[in-house]
Parts: sequence; C-alpha cells; structure tokens
Amino acid sequence: MTESPDPLLDLLHLLDLEQIERDIFRGMSRSSLVPRVFGGQVAAQALVAAGRTVPADRAAHSLHAYFLRAGDPGAPIVYTVDRIRDGRSFTTRRVVAVQHGQPIFHLSASFQSHEEGMEHQAPMPAAPDPETLPTAAEMLPRYADRFSSPGVVDRLIEARAAVDLRYVDTPPFATVGEAREPRSQVWFRTNGKLADDPLLHVCLATYVSDMTLLDSVLLAHGRGGWAVGDVVGASLDHAMWFHRPFRADEWLLYDQESPSASGGRGLGQARIHTADGRLAITVIQEGVVRIPRG
Repeated sequence: MTESPDPLLDLLHLLDLEQIERDIFRGMSRSSLVPRVFGGQVAAQALVAAGRTVPADRAAHSLHAYFLRAGDPGAPIVYTVDRIRDGRSFTTRRVVAVQHGQPIFHLSASFQSHEEGMEHQAPMPAAPDPETLPTAAEMLPRYADRFSSPGVVDRLIEARAAVDLRYVDTPPFATVGEAREPRSQVWFRTNGKLADDPLLHVCLATYVSDMTLLDSVLLAHGRGGWAVGDVVGASLDHAMWFHRPFRADEWLLYDQESPSASGGRGLGQARIHTADGRLAITVIQEGVVRIPRG
C-alpha cells in the first residue's frame, strides 16, 4: 500500500477490502511495533467483510473473536464469510481470516434491524476534558528512555497517527516498577472526519479497542509493556457489544480495568462512553501476558 500524507486516509484504505468473490475479501496490512499483524486491524477488517454481506439497515450489535496465529504483515489476508443466518430481526455471520493456507483469526458477528425497547445504562465515570490532555506526540517523547530501543517513540506515534488517543493517567510505561490500581482511561477519536456510515464507525472503534485494553493488567504488576520489553504477550480473544449509535470521529471515553490475571493470561474489560455520557460499547479481551525468561 502506498503511503499518503494522511494517516487516517491510509487506515480507511486498509479497511476498504478488495472483494474477490461473492463472500471472499482480501486485505493488506500496515507495519506494527511487533513483527506480526496488529490484532485490531484483523478484527476491524473481518468486521468489514461480514458487514458487506449484510443489509444496510442492520447494524452490528456484537462480535466474538479468537486470535489463532500471528499474522504476517508482509502477506495479504483472505477473509471468507459464512452466511450463518438471515432472520427477521437478526443476521449472523462467521468470518475466517487465512494466510499461507492457515486460519489466523476467527470472528462471529451479529447484526440487528432497529427496534425500540427498554432502556437503562451504567453511568459514565468521571474523566477530565480530553482537550486538556496531551496528545501522543506531546506525551510519548517524555518517556523515550523507558523504551527498549531509540526508535520506539517514533514508531508508536506513527502507529497511532490516524487516531488521537490521549491517556487520562500516566500509561504503564511511565511508571515501571510501581504497581497501581488495575484501571486505565483513555479518550480517543479519529484524526479527521468520517463519512456517515455506521459500519465504518463500528469498525474503527474495533480497531482502536485493541490498542490499550490490557494496560490495566500491566498496571497491577508495575510492568511497562511490550514496547518496554518487560512483558511478552498477544491477544487471545476479543468480544464487543455495540449498545448505542456513536461516531468514531467524536471523543469516546475508554474506561478499562482488569479483574484478573493468572496462568500467563490477563483479562481486560471496558466500557466506552460518548462525550455526552451515552454507553456505546462494552469490550472484554483476554491476552497472553508473560514475564520474559532470563
């Protein structure tokens, strides 16, 4: 993929899959901080593939996914969609992502036509105005000495250039060696306006949801993360429920916590609220989180 001066446009091109058969799509990858495909990219692309086989009046309301193998960022990913069910209110799709003849990712997604029903939600937690918080480009250079190599800061900024992601509290790599409460908050939105396509906004939120969810696991143990080099890990599974409409180009508060870590795995759970307090998304993810051996 040819790089453009607009990182958000590059990301949108990444999510604009090539359709090569009725239910078969092909996507490319972008470079990552680790030598594998970023999990949020695969999940977002798989949801794009599923959504393109669903009537436009049915919105994604949940996804459940497993990361099976590390993806090769240098090879295309083929997404095959299985049309499991088309009901009167709900549509279900299963997507398998394949590279080099092997499945690397599996996703099930459900879509629903609009209907009215009972309403309640958990309240939005307190958080500062995102405009008062430093951007990644302002914050990351402060901690350059914490990372495993000199180029990590530039690579982190580049990897997040399409998204304005701002930490409410200091991130794990800022307090290495200091165990803290296993909670983390970030605000995020895309760095630019998006088209009025609900599926696009859902897919972009899916992409971002894999960036920081396991931070709270690291905080509980005073670990800095993959870029620091004091843990190794990868996403295992990922689930999201989309409760209410939202826009990914408007501020969203990602309130994350970890209720458990054991057996070399850490669990993160989170709620994503719109700036005006509506609960938009619930996210749960488990990942491998291991301390490197000597």
